[in-house]
Amino acid sequence: MSQVLDEIEACVPALRRYARALTHDPDRADDLVQDCLERAIRKRRLWRPTGSVRSWVFRILVNVHRNELRRLRRSLTPISLEILPGGDPAGPDVQPDRLALAETVRAMQALPAEQREVLLLVGVEEMSYAEAATVLSIPVGTLMSRLARARAALRSLTDTGVPKLRSVK
Repeated sequence: MSQVLDEIEACVPALRRYARALTHDPDRADDLVQDCLERAIRKRRLWRPTGSVRSWVFRILVNVHRNELRRLRRSLTPISLEILPGGDPAGPDVQPDRLALAETVRAMQALPAEQREVLLLVGVEEMSYAEAATVLSIPVGTLMSRLARARAALRSLTDTGVPKLRSVK
């Protein structure tokens, strides 16, 4: 059982990274990871060595996040983004790379949750298709389809009409 706890502990940085990408709020992300870890430690005896501990812990995090989203949807009234403080982050001093990153983040937030989850697990957390499918409890074919749609949508959302530089090999 101690080995399971060690493997759970090794997943913490990746869980925090994934939670921040899902929530875009460091405090909510930390709460999400804490809830996930609490549940994983409390239910560690339910883990079966048929898969990796990493996949199991990520599945817990996804389920906790989805439950929180459902709870928030029932309790909060949505607000318009125009009334939020901060205004336009772009200004004359902002570097092009930072603008491109901000554009990509906005585009990822515009993706449906199912596509964003797949893109983050495969693209950011570098999980295999099979491992990501296990985390999300979906068939590998469904995962691949969502990933293809997410990548296509991300390309179209971030296409500014400016020719991209291509690497020469």
